[in-house]
Amino acid sequence: MPATPQHMASGTAALRAFAVVLQRDIRIAWRRLGDTANPLLFFILVCALFPLGIGPAPEVLAAIAPGVVWVIALIASILATETLFRSDFEDSSLDQFLLSPLPLFWLILSRLAAQWLLTGLPLALISPLLGLFMQLPAAAMPALVVSLLLGSGIMCAIGAIGTALTVGLNRGGLLLALLVLPLYIPVLIFGSAAVATAAAGGEAGGQLALLGGMLLLAIALAPLAVSAALRIASDH
Repeated sequence: MPATPQHMASGTAALRAFAVVLQRDIRIAWRRLGDTANPLLFFILVCALFPLGIGPAPEVLAAIAPGVVWVIALIASILATETLFRSDFEDSSLDQFLLSPLPLFWLILSRLAAQWLLTGLPLALISPLLGLFMQLPAAAMPALVVSLLLGSGIMCAIGAIGTALTVGLNRGGLLLALLVLPLYIPVLIFGSAAVATAAAGGEAGGQLALLGGMLLLAIALAPLAVSAALRIASDH
């Protein structure tokens, strides 16, 4: 059935709302650059310091590098999403967000996109430099970047669900970690396996394809779950 003018108008409004919220979140994050950069700095510092603790053993570092880099990225992702909706909840702007006549799906998806652009994308882009610190072979660098690009998006979506569920709780950081860590495990397994396979000279396409499928599923379902969780938190 051809699209009606009403459907086209609503689609245009949704895309406009997506762009407006995305720009707003990026501007706010830029003003709070210290808080926004904390997870990225954590990732850089831990990856840079880890070889000092292991010692000058390139073969050991190369063997454990895929898992280590991915575990540190996972923890950085939790740090990044912990305060995703907290300021909105504290200043009551979350209620206006939920009462907006625009589709909540697109508003939340734009918030997740901004979060990924500010944390996941920079993390993936600097990962080759940190891979060098960990003596990761050059052949594994493309798999490292692509796996982190995909995996950080998935973790951002999963973390947003956990943040929405705990947004009204004091000191909800520990509960957030307990909620999302089991869901992060498949991402960690496939992401580190892709890098390890590439480092060994194998083909990492299978693991990366699985991460891509998980990302598409997260994009489709996470905004719906976040919407429901935020409405519950707002009611309380």
